[in-house]
Amino acid sequence: MATTVRRGVSIHWETAGDTGGQPLLLLNSIGTDLHLWDRVLPYLAGFHVLRMDTRGHGRSEAPRGDYSIDMLVDDVIAVLDDAAVARTAVAGVSLGGMMAMGLALDYADRVDALIPVCTSATMDPSAWAARVQAVRHGGTEAILDLAMGRFLAPEFRKTDPDASDYIAEGLRRMSNDGYAGCAAAIRDMDIYWRLREIEAPTLVVAGDLDTSTPFEGHGQHIAEAIPRAQTAHLHAAHLAPLEAPEALATTIIRFLNSCNTTAPESLSERLPPATSTIGDAL
Repeated sequence: MATTVRRGVSIHWETAGDTGGQPLLLLNSIGTDLHLWDRVLPYLAGFHVLRMDTRGHGRSEAPRGDYSIDMLVDDVIAVLDDAAVARTAVAGVSLGGMMAMGLALDYADRVDALIPVCTSATMDPSAWAARVQAVRHGGTEAILDLAMGRFLAPEFRKTDPDASDYIAEGLRRMSNDGYAGCAAAIRDMDIYWRLREIEAPTLVVAGDLDTSTPFEGHGQHIAEAIPRAQTAHLHAAHLAPLEAPEALATTIIRFLNSCNTTAPESLSERLPPATSTIGDAL
């Protein structure tokens, strides 16, 4: 575990896997921390994996006020610098995907490949403004049912209640300022019109059960805007790393191999199954 301090705000991050392998940065969604990727991590042992708690989440600090995508991207750069990672592939879910696209736009020389997962570049500002206000007045409990209904598929919540409960409890525990600050970043996001500038090889991953950022109207727009972007579909809702960890890991590995990176081949064929729980390190 490590901490980066940028402009007085502490950002928590961790590394795992092979320090000599291909760097791979994994970014979490709003309302979750770096443990969102716990089930994917065992399949990525050949990578030099870097995970971080987005500002306002997990062990990172949560200052009051609105955040912005630019602010969150600058946090990422500070972490990469402290981790001595000059260039990396980056995969991000939801808010993490927005940050990943911002990173590829503003720091193109730091991004080898881009993998936005269950995310969007065109969210409804009024809906997110309402969510900001709801959390600032009533805490994360005010949006808990809404968030959980969009995070996970109903069938998954029935078959894996422990994982569902873990995500719900994480939302209850997280800083109201942190959630509202990141929700404001989503509300004010304006990157869609710049996506054609992205030069990094890109794979847009969609969850076919995702009702929060469905492929039509969200992932599709990203794939059509970024030159030469590829797409992949998983049987999962919004939190694909939780619902489809092996499929997501395999998709990431195959894509990075196709980009002629140093991604390890066939990791999913020789690794044991990922654990059935998340947050074991807590």
